[in-house]
Amino acid sequence: MRRLIWLFGLAIATLTISCEKDPGEGGRASISGKVWVEEYNGNCTELRGSYYGVDEEVYIIAGDDPSYFERVRTGPDGTFWFRYLREGDYRVYAISENCVPFSGDEAVEIAVEIKEKKQEFVTEDIVVIR
Repeated sequence: MRRLIWLFGLAIATLTISCEKDPGEGGRASISGKVWVEEYNGNCTELRGSYYGVDEEVYIIAGDDPSYFERVRTGPDGTFWFRYLREGDYRVYAISENCVPFSGDEAVEIAVEIKEKKQEFVTEDIVVIR
């Protein structure tokens, strides 16, 4: 009987440890924010306008993953929203043009930590150059 109780306790402990979830989809938390666009002339010397970006792509990376697991587009007011996230560390980013000659586009990234199961995290604006 003691052996049966010991095996049952071991099984419970194993299941508890193996049920620990990594960051990513499957939870009840969310990350949202807005993309702010600064539009410059061709050589980045004159700011022509700034506004919340419509239909801008925003990406999310979970934990230490090397690439994104979801991509969304901003709505009419520049808002993006990643839903159904578990607790953990995330990086949210959008692609921006770069005013430094011959340097190519760059990712403008914000680090986020979800600490609670139902947390609704709102980021600062992601500022991109167009």
